Amino acid sequence: MTDATYVPPKVWTWEAGSGGKFANINRPVAGATHDKTLPVGKHPMQLHSLATPNGVKVTVMLEELLAAGFTGAEYDAYIVNIMEGEQFGSDFVAINPNSKIPALMDNSTNPPTRVFESGAILLYLAEKFNAFLPSDPAKKPECMSWLFWQMGSAPMLGGGFGHFYAYAPEKYQYPIDRYAMEVKRQLDVLNLQLADKEYICGDEYTIADMAIWAWYGAMVLGKLYEAAEFLDVTSYTNLLRWAKQIDAREAVQRGKMVNRSWGAPEGQLRQRNDASDFQNKTQDKIEPSE
Repeated sequence: MTDATYVPPKVWTWEAGSGGKFANINRPVAGATHDKTLPVGKHPMQLHSLATPNGVKVTVMLEELLAAGFTGAEYDAYIVNIMEGEQFGSDFVAINPNSKIPALMDNSTNPPTRVFESGAILLYLAEKFNAFLPSDPAKKPECMSWLFWQMGSAPMLGGGFGHFYAYAPEKYQYPIDRYAMEVKRQLDVLNLQLADKEYICGDEYTIADMAIWAWYGAMVLGKLYEAAEFLDVTSYTNLLRWAKQIDAREAVQRGKMVNRSWGAPEGQLRQRNDASDFQNKTQDKIEPSE
């Protein structure tokens, strides 16, 4: 990897020990690696996820729906340990053949409906409950555009910048500079969009805000890759104002706790089966005190 004169071979072959934080689970083939039955709770929505940005999008949406009075959005959320390869279990792959979190089963339909990809889940829930998605045909395309902007842009932030800045086994200036430049351009896109708008699409809080906040809000709030200073995030004042506003929402505070297994114990709710779990089952309440 340190060879600056590397010439790609005519046919690439996989070297399993390539290094990096995710080297033990990354592979160039799809499908299940083992049989594993997923748990099933009592609620209509069954979520299998982890509190990464893509997972947080969905738990925030579910908590927002419940806060808005949509009882049909009650859900069970089970953690998927991606570092242990649980996303390659047979039941999980049956929901998401791409083996990525989050994955949702809606058991209120007959037959049950599977939904994978975080943006698709947000859109599915928004349409199912007619919430957080503009009904005005003049405004809906704007929301959809920003939702899909996030889905297309975040890989540059996560898989690009985040990988080479935080996770790669060695640091190289070229990829870090390349992705830092693009991430800062994206932050500027959002900062300009929010210059005269309360929310991403105007005066209405939507799934576009939830999707973008989980990645770019977390970035400017200093929650991703320990890169806030490096990217000078405080210079994006409109974006920072918006990020703090979203972060202050009670449903967002709850949503970002679900399926979280790191950080302060009081911020971890590894499994969510009932609204009361936030008061009774965060890690600081279920682990014996030392």
